[in-house]
Amino acid sequence: MAKTRNRLLIVDGYNVLRSGSRYQAITNQPDYTDDAFNQAREALINDVVNFAGHNVKAIIVFDAGENEYSTGSQETVGGVRILFSPAGSSADKVIEKLAHDARARHVETLVVTSDATIQDTVFGFGVDRMSAEGFCQEVEFYYDDARLDETPKVSEKFIVADRVDHETVDRLKTLRDARGR
Repeated sequence: MAKTRNRLLIVDGYNVLRSGSRYQAITNQPDYTDDAFNQAREALINDVVNFAGHNVKAIIVFDAGENEYSTGSQETVGGVRILFSPAGSSADKVIEKLAHDARARHVETLVVTSDATIQDTVFGFGVDRMSAEGFCQEVEFYYDDARLDETPKVSEKFIVADRVDHETVDRLKTLRDARGR
């Protein structure tokens, strides 16, 4: 039996929402409530759930460090852990700690962020990183592939005449017609 790879995807939630074109298109809508931002956050969560699938554990970290009431709560949606950093702690620190701990356990880890400081820090741990825009492109490729896989395919009907040269087809037709007389 093949050994499955132990992989982890860590997403810098608010950074990806601000930096990724896929989510900017949602948040840039004229909206005087938080609905557009909530829609973008839901879109990100759905994209991570679909992108990670069953083969990759995924964590999305949102920064709530400046919210004095944040307890660092977490929940799971579609197998993806969603964390809010606790009061007084930034998402950056949480992401760096998660990446460091995962690497120490020999888990193949990818951090998605466009924050250069986080990218440099996790790269120093030996962790792979991807920009927010790179993630948006990968998600688009994923959905394009899924859409192509779901497109019904019509099987082609092959007949002998398609596989034989025209001269032979003509001879066969002549033989067929001669027998019918």
